[in-house]
Amino acid sequence: MFSKILIANRGEIAVRIIRACKEMGISTVAVYSEADRHALHVSLADESICIGPVLAKDSYLNMQAVLSAAIVSGAEAIHPGYGLLSENARFAALCAECNIVFIGPNASVITLMGDKDQARKTMRNAGVPVIPGGDVMETLEEAMEAADAIGYPLLIKARSGGGGRGIRKVTSRDEFASAYKTASSEAESAFGDGAVYLEKFLYPAKHVEVQILADQEGNVICLGERECSIQRKNQKLLEESPSPALSEETRKQMHETAIRAAKAVKYQNAGTLEFLVTSEGDFYFMEMNTRLQVEHTVTEMVTGIDLVKWQIRVAAGIPLSITQEEACAEGCAIECRINAEDSTNGFRPSAGRITTLHIPGGPRVRFDTAIYQDYAIPPFYDSMIGKLIVHAKTREEAIRKMRAALCELIIEGVAFNSDLQLSILEDSRFIQGDYYTNFMEEFQLTF
Repeated sequence: MFSKILIANRGEIAVRIIRACKEMGISTVAVYSEADRHALHVSLADESICIGPVLAKDSYLNMQAVLSAAIVSGAEAIHPGYGLLSENARFAALCAECNIVFIGPNASVITLMGDKDQARKTMRNAGVPVIPGGDVMETLEEAMEAADAIGYPLLIKARSGGGGRGIRKVTSRDEFASAYKTASSEAESAFGDGAVYLEKFLYPAKHVEVQILADQEGNVICLGERECSIQRKNQKLLEESPSPALSEETRKQMHETAIRAAKAVKYQNAGTLEFLVTSEGDFYFMEMNTRLQVEHTVTEMVTGIDLVKWQIRVAAGIPLSITQEEACAEGCAIECRINAEDSTNGFRPSAGRITTLHIPGGPRVRFDTAIYQDYAIPPFYDSMIGKLIVHAKTREEAIRKMRAALCELIIEGVAFNSDLQLSILEDSRFIQGDYYTNFMEEFQLTF
């Protein structure tokens, strides 16, 4: 087992990883930008090293600075968390060259699954159902011909990256050329790769992801699924497990498919396969996230399995001691992402100093965050400041518990989105579990 791990991240996920390491008796090294000098993860870690100015590209995304901090501190492994360098194959390869363990899959798998065009082909060859579409096209003319064959509406999607960038929905041929150029330009700017591919737009559909865990000996287990259909601009707002829409037959098929897909690429560590599920119950592979998900907490609540600890154990070469039967989910968990933004004013980000903070409590209520009273939220990073998660025996109880927790959460000094989350929880479509990826498009008309 490792004696010291460097956390190459910030915010609540850095705090979450430090907590797991402390419980495992592992020393931690925090890295931080000048804007995060007073951040919680800096004070909680055993050591902390400043790696650059406020902008992420000059600090948290600076591979040389992160690796130098690991070498200087004597860290044996690096946990990248999510976002930032977590799905960067070059960084994973550099870690290996420096004899530092990257806590995640190896660089070749990150490269394969990060290229969404190649990932689709790989999954198709493994017998995994893939959304109908076309491969990466070299020219606009080729892409338009492929679009005509696929039919409208369709999606233009970036080959690299994620987070909702480089994606455009096209409803007619007249819109295609402009959308194609915009998506390619955005992808080039965000990921340094302007290649895009086409995908049939399935509607109505649900966004359901399946969590897997795999060790270095080829063992793979499935830890259930998460319903992630409530999104705004391709960014998730609320997640729950299990999905209220899946039949037991579809659920079993999806879980078996996820395990087969992971084995097909010889996957190691924690990973998530994302699927679109139609109203008829058919499901199609979208992509694989080769990292810890923001919403991993939902799975932890229903299974009782600490995913971060198992990420560390797997990276250290320890085989899985959990059987598929032991990984079964119990009850229902819901997560609401708490964002520092004004939902009534165009979702404008809200930075500033927290003057009052009260965190809800009670059995099976969890708030993962890095904020504290008198903490100044910097304007340079993502607006998510916490994740509120609840667990109950039934979905109805979980919804009531989340409502109570949101009403108890007090954050003064900045705007945050608890009113929006409460409104979602009170919507009849959510209560019935009959909601799809277009939920927020329709919901915003009445909010």
